[in-house]
Amino acid sequence: MKSTGIVRKVDQLGRIVTPIELRRALGVSVGDAMEIFVEDDRIILRKYQTEKACAITGEILNENFESTYAKGLHLSPKGAALLLEELQNFKK
Repeated sequence: MKSTGIVRKVDQLGRIVTPIELRRALGVSVGDAMEIFVEDDRIILRKYQTEKACAITGEILNENFESTYAKGLHLSPKGAALLLEELQNFKK
């Protein structure tokens, strides 16, 4: 585990502010869901990824669909178009 040297205090409601530098580096935006894990004496936070996240773009949209050929592979309309374009170029 890599230390950042950043220390924050817990407020009265049990909250800890995550520094903007870390949020930017990890791609965490306002409103993003965070998953919380406990490992021994550690609390681990990870950006929550739903099972429906597009495998190509990472987008989480209601329009995403699961491939009938590859169970567990979810694609957004944009991701499907990008994949189709890449496959068509691969055949050439």
